[in-house]
Amino acid sequence: MKITEIKTYLMQVGARPGMPAGDGSFRGSRNWLFVKIETDEGICGVGECSGWPRVIERAVQDLATILVGEDPRDIDRLWHRLYVGTMGHGMTGTVGGGALTGIEMALWDIKGKVLGQPIWNLLGGKFRDMIPVYGHAKTPQRARELMDRGYSAVKVGFTGGVDLDLVSSIRDAVGSDVDLMVDAHGPSWMTAGDAILVGRELEKLDLLFYEDPVAPENLDALQRVRDAVDIPLAAGERVSTIWGIRPYVERDLVDVIQPDTGRAGGITQMRKMAAMAESHYITMAPHSGSLGPVAEFAALHILATIPNVLMLERVEFDWPGRYEVVSPVLKSENGTLRVPEAPGLGVELIEEEIGKYPSDRNVADMPTNENAYEPGTFGECVYFQTRLRRRARLRLKRTEGD
Repeated sequence: MKITEIKTYLMQVGARPGMPAGDGSFRGSRNWLFVKIETDEGICGVGECSGWPRVIERAVQDLATILVGEDPRDIDRLWHRLYVGTMGHGMTGTVGGGALTGIEMALWDIKGKVLGQPIWNLLGGKFRDMIPVYGHAKTPQRARELMDRGYSAVKVGFTGGVDLDLVSSIRDAVGSDVDLMVDAHGPSWMTAGDAILVGRELEKLDLLFYEDPVAPENLDALQRVRDAVDIPLAAGERVSTIWGIRPYVERDLVDVIQPDTGRAGGITQMRKMAAMAESHYITMAPHSGSLGPVAEFAALHILATIPNVLMLERVEFDWPGRYEVVSPVLKSENGTLRVPEAPGLGVELIEEEIGKYPSDRNVADMPTNENAYEPGTFGECVYFQTRLRRRARLRLKRTEGD
């Protein structure tokens, strides 16, 4: 069996007739990139790349020159050949990680179809048939809607700082039996000192985890938060490969790693990440905040086969087109997703539907929420800021005379 061609399918995720402009589009920037690897025996595999899809497409097309004529069943050898092939361009980042991921995912899909087995069965079999998922809420009402759909875990995310009153109101709305998470990612990012002050207030709300409290490259700041706050921490969605996740694990900086199933480096890399984390008693909850539907299938196969699963992030209601570009469609059951049983990934692209949404752009505008920045600084586009008006914004408790 030989690889004959690698095709890419890039699409814009955005507004449709009857939808408000910008819905599901990440401020007009959101793209999905799918990959299809064809062989001389007529068996094809599909994958998905995330991170910067419009740029990653060119990386996949460049790497395709290495793969044509190779046996797609030699997954690990081909992955290393691709990885080494990218090293002349610098360290592997978002673009390289995304390209490696989509290609490797498609190779696993081919192998599963050749052998007539779901990928999870090629990885050692299942621990579980159902994978718990969590949803996103920005209001107490939305959180209650998720509970009505059977979700038992919800995350509230912020840019530019955490609204502690909102988190508290959502906790009140869902009650004590529901797992609640806070994602504090920027921009603008908090300083370590501010992240610690916010974290100490969040301790009262019994969080499952506090995600990305400081900028992702600032591991020393993450260590400061780790030492000062008594809440489980989570991070890692922006890194690729075992070498990217290594400091988070070896320094015990987090309780939860969150590799992105579309840019972590591939199915094998995520399994290796999970094993590294397991040796440090760290769980895994893969990121899925901007992914399309193919990578979600891959995540289920991975999570079925590892012992240290926490749950899977799910963006289920972001854009109706999600349910038109692949078949079959995953449907949640009481806050869980069933692990696929079909050979390979268990999903196929509907190419004519993907073709209806050609890519237009893949760079985000400024955030629309000026509250993400200190007053008067919105146009400065700074990467991080110290929070001013600290008593009001951080709800610091002070004694008389302070």
